[in-house]
Amino acid sequence: MSYLETTKDVYKEAALTPDVGLCCTTNPIWELPGLKIPKIMQEMNYGCGSTVHARDLTNNPKILYVGVGGCMELLQFAYFSRQKNGVIGIDVVDEMLDASEKNFVEAEAQNPWFKSEFVDLRKGDALHLPVEDNSIDVAAQNCLFNIFKAEELKKAIAEMYRVLKPHGRLVMSDPTCEQPMNETLRNDERLRALCLSGSLPIAEYVKMLTDAGFGTIEIRARKPYRILDPKNYPTEELIYIESIEVAAIKDPMPADGPCIFTGKAAIYFGDEDYFDDGAGHTLLKNQPLAICDKTAAALKALGRDDIFFSESTYHYDGGGCC
Repeated sequence: MSYLETTKDVYKEAALTPDVGLCCTTNPIWELPGLKIPKIMQEMNYGCGSTVHARDLTNNPKILYVGVGGCMELLQFAYFSRQKNGVIGIDVVDEMLDASEKNFVEAEAQNPWFKSEFVDLRKGDALHLPVEDNSIDVAAQNCLFNIFKAEELKKAIAEMYRVLKPHGRLVMSDPTCEQPMNETLRNDERLRALCLSGSLPIAEYVKMLTDAGFGTIEIRARKPYRILDPKNYPTEELIYIESIEVAAIKDPMPADGPCIFTGKAAIYFGDEDYFDDGAGHTLLKNQPLAICDKTAAALKALGRDDIFFSESTYHYDGGGCC
């Protein structure tokens, strides 16, 4: 049995018998006026933290979510896209799709504004999305891509890129790990299905996205996720796994390479009111400016002693320049 078939079986069981905390840490529920999340959706919320922000969902966007779980995130997205088929949910597990339809009935009962027709549930997988090219404003996945091996991951990212409109964004949350995993861990199909054995280092994860053509990458959060220890897993040493939240934006690829925001900032503290490098970057005196890693390197190369550069925080929250 392949690891993909194992994954289907794991989530088939989770659809038939909700398993709180099956894979990941419980997501925070969005606290929005008039939004009520049914308990069953919370119990079936198999993800490691939504990276989608309200600012991603302005102007009635067309939204795609892959790997629906109990559909809590689909309900939250529908709050911002109250139109027929405004949100598309994709899942390969029939039982999960059936459970989601039932959960939406409960959601309608608790939320007068919500109609099940706002969400279009479709059977499909991340490697062959049943979605038209250039039709989606915001695509999202939560703790799904981490199950894929390298070739499948490339295909999944390419599919997301294909369906997004120009300047559309792919928002994701996945485990990452800087420590090398032994062969037994990497090849454990159930651990991969639970997002624990396929974790990539952040640099490799980001490169997968830029190789697919995404011109702007935002690393929005990096936080503790799990420990794999010798008592409970086939490892001889502790392995620390983090959860990373990323937005990859379908901007044109700059000639000098992608703009990758990892939470760096520059602060000018010289004698003038501002500093202009003549290349599109203006720093007001003592006003922190978020900058991408590429711009940080270019400004550092000027050799000035009146600009301070912070290290990467891996918590980028928008704004700034590149």
